[in-house]
Amino acid sequence: MARIHEINIDGSVKRNFKGFKWVVTAIVVLAVAGASLTIVPAGNTGVVLTMGKVSSTSFQEGAHFKIPFVQSVENMSNKIQVYETPASAVSKDLQTVSSTLAVNYRLISDKSPDMYQNVGVDYQTILITPVVQECFKSATANYTAEQLITERQTVADDVKSALESKLNGYGIYIEKFNIVNFDFSEEFNNAIEAKQVAEQNLLKTKTEQEQAIVIANAEAEKKVISAKAEAEAIMAEAQANADANELLEKSLTPKVIAYQQIQKWNGVLPKVTGSDNGMLVNIDLDDIQKSSPDYNYIEPEYIPENDTLN
Repeated sequence: MARIHEINIDGSVKRNFKGFKWVVTAIVVLAVAGASLTIVPAGNTGVVLTMGKVSSTSFQEGAHFKIPFVQSVENMSNKIQVYETPASAVSKDLQTVSSTLAVNYRLISDKSPDMYQNVGVDYQTILITPVVQECFKSATANYTAEQLITERQTVADDVKSALESKLNGYGIYIEKFNIVNFDFSEEFNNAIEAKQVAEQNLLKTKTEQEQAIVIANAEAEKKVISAKAEAEAIMAEAQANADANELLEKSLTPKVIAYQQIQKWNGVLPKVTGSDNGMLVNIDLDDIQKSSPDYNYIEPEYIPENDTLN
């Protein structure tokens, strides 16, 4: 059976455009499907807005369906973020302090809808910046300039605790707080340097004094040891002499003494001898003879030098 074609005015055959309708329908369906699907990136929370109103439910990371053209999704990052800012404050002793602060924080997932509804996506500028400045100034005022240097970690812990008490309620969790540096006035830096030099000089002097005391004590101890050794040597020598004398005394029997006298006698009678009472007695024979009553002294005859014996 022959098909009947519609003829245009110019005589050409009219074409059938039913395929075009299917293409349009497909495009509409794909557009609706695309509007119904949303993907929340990793580390984010999807805040659902229904006709601009924040819904009580939120989307976690991954693919989700929503009402097309009625609902929209705003992604809020829950990753750790770093906020760094300069800050200035006054210490307890009224020294001007300049510092650089670094805050590591993240947005708690469950609090993301409330944060978007109450603050918005620019919560770092609206909340974190002024709170960090306030907490730093408050903590710094409790410490002197020197304490800020020596107790730096304690100051940082104080600031972190203050930040947590003010920001946790909004759903902002403080991971870490760092005081990158402390800068003071030139006058204060010069004073600190002078103090350190004085302390170093004092420590050096103290060390030298202690060394001198140690050396003096060592010398004194050395002398004591030397004197003790010398005294012990003298005592040892004296004891040795005493022992030798005692041994000699025990060995000197009357027979030995008599024998020694005989061995050492040169044939000349002694002129002095001892008595029982310890007195010395003169035993010169010439004196004894002269003092005897029977002694008859004969004067020797003088013979001239020129006379000779016949």
